[in-house]
Amino acid sequence: MGKPRIVAEFAATRWLRRWRDRDALEAHQLRLLRRQIRFWRRHSRRFADVPADAGLADLPTMDKASMMAGFDDLVTVPLTRAQAEELALSGERSRDFTGDLAGCSVGLSSGTTGHRGLFVVSPAERDAWAGTVLARTLPPHRLWGHRIALFLRADNTLYESVGSRAVTFSYFDLYAPEAENLARLGAFAPTILVAPPSMLRRIADAVARGDLTLAPERVYAVAEVLDPRDAAHIRAAMNLPVLHQLYQCTEGFLAHTCAHGVLHLNEDHVIIEREPLDERRFVPVVTDLRRRAQPIVRYRLGDVLVARETPCPCGSVLSALERIEGREDDTLLLPATDGTPTPVFADLVSRALVHADGFEEYRVRQVGREALEVEISPHSAQAEASVRTELATLWRRLGVRPPATAFQPYRSVVGTKLRRVERAWKGDDADASL
Repeated sequence: MGKPRIVAEFAATRWLRRWRDRDALEAHQLRLLRRQIRFWRRHSRRFADVPADAGLADLPTMDKASMMAGFDDLVTVPLTRAQAEELALSGERSRDFTGDLAGCSVGLSSGTTGHRGLFVVSPAERDAWAGTVLARTLPPHRLWGHRIALFLRADNTLYESVGSRAVTFSYFDLYAPEAENLARLGAFAPTILVAPPSMLRRIADAVARGDLTLAPERVYAVAEVLDPRDAAHIRAAMNLPVLHQLYQCTEGFLAHTCAHGVLHLNEDHVIIEREPLDERRFVPVVTDLRRRAQPIVRYRLGDVLVARETPCPCGSVLSALERIEGREDDTLLLPATDGTPTPVFADLVSRALVHADGFEEYRVRQVGREALEVEISPHSAQAEASVRTELATLWRRLGVRPPATAFQPYRSVVGTKLRRVERAWKGDDADASL
């Protein structure tokens, strides 16, 4: 952590920002928001007409489509969407992600929506991100000498900024041959391992087989929904007391797990408005209180988060989550017994399959109004019967008509985000009914 900005942000996040209660935290958020609005009004054409005394509710909302459509008016640095896309696509093709534009890191994201997105991060924001991530991830008893292995679909100078004298950083390309990655990983011997759950599962399989020896102090799941079955397998194979998570996306670093393994929203950096889906589930609408090169203002993510019902034992005033459930469009839409379209949240399906036996990996896809495809591995009559039993119990409990269910062998996903539960069917009334 040689850079002063990284050190300052690390110290502030780790030790200095401690709030007595929610009121103190919200006062801190309001101070940062007012500062951001002043900056956005001066430097972003998108916000030039916003009143000086505007509050959060006065600001326009955005999503990926509207952000990309108004990209050139939104950003506060001298670059255009066309220039940023050209650099990002060039990096994707060459697998060389070292290029910057106007001094900023530029990255490409498709997320799970299928729509191309861009993120632009300035050097100051890059350093602040690095300090925050290190403060949230390094174990409390040792700050120096860590080796961090990070598995990503695409490298970026944003991630390389973490490298310093405090830590040794190594990037592993998810598109590289798996045998090559595992050999490098074993030689690197990371103290901290960060990867999507689908990759962590493959690493755990190699450890369980005896093909790979690892002893990381911490393991973080990122980029994909952490399925309960996967989490249990990874913890057991790698002998982990806690499998941590980082909720990091194009729109910011949104949540981290505490020592108890409970996810907390990073509300010292972002404001999360909640668009309710039911009593506990909500879609987050994100305002970043620090990013300026590409303002993230009232950005509707489309993820489904579940609020925790009881306080976290760690005592943090940061809001706690029960889990990240997945994309809003991962919610199945099945007819109730009276034919009414009924949402079936992805997590309910995943947790039903925790009780099924005879398989290790699965994927459930809704392919028609009343049709599912289920992939399982290994595929056997016993496993299929167990899954059918658990799904039938779920349908009865929710009061939906049992859909026609076709089984097939599991197909591995490499290089793209794994979605254990997905609504691939896009009927005319599907999205409107949710």
